[in-house]
Amino acid sequence: MDEDTQSGNEGTADGGDDVESDTRPDARSLVEEAEPNGDETADSSDAVDGSPGGDGARSGGSTADRDAQNAAITDEFPVDSPTDDSDGSDDVDGSTESDESDGADDPSVSDPPVEAGSSAADGDDSPTATTAEDIDIGESIGPSDPSSLRIGGSGSASYTDSDAETDAVDDADPDARSSDLSLDEVVLDDDDSQGLFDDLLSGEPIFENKEVLRPSYTPHELPHRTEQINQMATILVSALRGETPSNILIYGKTGTGKTASAKFVSQELESTSKKYDVPCEVEYINCEVTDTQYRVLAQLANKFIEKNQDVIDDELEELTDLRDSASNTADADAALVGTDFETVADVEARIEELEADRDEMEQVPMTGWPTDRVYSTFFDAVDYEERVVVIMLDEIDKLVEKSGDDTLYNLSRMNSELDNSRISIMGISNDLKFTDFLDPRVKSSLGEEEIVFPPYDANQLRDILQHRANVAFKQDALTDDVIPLCAAFAAQEHGDARRALDLLRTAGELAERGQADTVEEAHVRKAQDKIELDRVVEVVRTLPTQSKIVLFATILLEKNGVRNVNTGEVFNIYKRLCEEIDADVLTQRRVTDLISELDMLGIVNAVVVSKGRYGRTKEISLSVPIEETEAVLLSDSRLGDIENAQPFVQARFDN
Repeated sequence: MDEDTQSGNEGTADGGDDVESDTRPDARSLVEEAEPNGDETADSSDAVDGSPGGDGARSGGSTADRDAQNAAITDEFPVDSPTDDSDGSDDVDGSTESDESDGADDPSVSDPPVEAGSSAADGDDSPTATTAEDIDIGESIGPSDPSSLRIGGSGSASYTDSDAETDAVDDADPDARSSDLSLDEVVLDDDDSQGLFDDLLSGEPIFENKEVLRPSYTPHELPHRTEQINQMATILVSALRGETPSNILIYGKTGTGKTASAKFVSQELESTSKKYDVPCEVEYINCEVTDTQYRVLAQLANKFIEKNQDVIDDELEELTDLRDSASNTADADAALVGTDFETVADVEARIEELEADRDEMEQVPMTGWPTDRVYSTFFDAVDYEERVVVIMLDEIDKLVEKSGDDTLYNLSRMNSELDNSRISIMGISNDLKFTDFLDPRVKSSLGEEEIVFPPYDANQLRDILQHRANVAFKQDALTDDVIPLCAAFAAQEHGDARRALDLLRTAGELAERGQADTVEEAHVRKAQDKIELDRVVEVVRTLPTQSKIVLFATILLEKNGVRNVNTGEVFNIYKRLCEEIDADVLTQRRVTDLISELDMLGIVNAVVVSKGRYGRTKEISLSVPIEETEAVLLSDSRLGDIENAQPFVQARFDN
């Protein structure tokens, strides 16, 4: 036996063996003399690295030498029975019994395999060789597949080194398995714990489709608006004939179904135009948001530019396929028969023309261009191909208030300049008198047709709510008195269907939050109180004390006929109020900041004005009802102690 082998034996005797191999044979497989198999044996009996022995047999050697080495190790250090491994001696890698149990608890820690010759029990003087009969498969954690338990050539049971590691861990710490089970139980208990939203999701939902109760939803049927819908349809049907429809103005109070009816007719118009292959489009713009001429024209121009680019892309794809097919055939002219082109050169010329048109189409930025350039871009985009366009301007009165009637004038006069397309305007407004401020020329061309939407009565609101509730709620989720009560509350004001839908939706949400099975009358009344809650009063009630004193000083000045209240006047009253209720007096600069905060909340309106050589100051006026706001302030225990504030107001004039 050479020097390397001896050093390997010394390292083995110290119990610090570590096998570095792919197959990693365990002690039992070596003792039972599993058959070597060529190169596989050489690989499996790779280097033995003992802690005191240095490199051991890592230097290599022939297969015969290594077999002899293994046999010598087995003869000198026989493996004891697993049942004797209970005296706390060093095990696989020289670690103690507690170390092995820690490793068993942590699946990420894997112990090195047991090499032949390692001391499983140093204090045992009667070593006994392990046989196949000594291995209790029932007590070990073997492979889940019984077919993986192979019978070796000598009749010994062969199993993986992970099985041997598990046997060693189980013998060293019998409680390892129970600790694993308890860990699993802890994990399961953690999964079953209730989170923040679990309790909320545990209840049965009341809604089937809540979006049906939203104002943005366009129903497939609009009860009690058949007359207005038919009137719009008779006006717009000329668009399906390729003619220019008359301009329409729609009037009505909030919640009377103006926008929903107009959108319903628009959807029907576009679907019918596709059915008959007529180019007809409807573009919707909310002038509450898009409220300037530049924005309206830019939004329209960009929409038509995108559509034109899509049309060009489709045509380019068809022409490219036509050119390729014609170029790949012997008779190119025959391939172009039945098309608008006589030669392949004509096809290529058309492709180049379309590509040039596409490159020239530039999106309009939201700011930065002159208005005439934006108008020219919109004009070219809408007139690029033949079509009839209906431009729906919702809240058209907001556009007129913000930027005048220039936009309406330009749009209503475009048809005289367009060659391929035609434009019609449909305006929707809550203000019945907004046309009084229009230019007479715009008014005459814009108001060609007028449709008025009257408010709903209680019975009509009941039908609308019932129609929506059949889709929005689950069956039997509403009691019989819910819908009539919602309709009655909405009809008391001005027949607002939107308000009735919001009331029904809020009542359903309150019932769902309370995990109730049905929506009842109490939920509707609670929803009514919730909607009626004045947010400004709630904000005033929750203000800090110093802000309340500043606001109270402003109210006292306005109640006594003082107009254009400035910061200095408010500060003088504020100081005397603080002295009266024994509150700390802030500096005038800090009081100015508090006034700015009240202005941000919308409670007061503070405007900085210049007094010339006297500097600048803030002129303050109230934006909330005086009586209600004062009552909320006096409900505060500290401000309620002020019995007579008139002397403090007189101090304003004294100063």
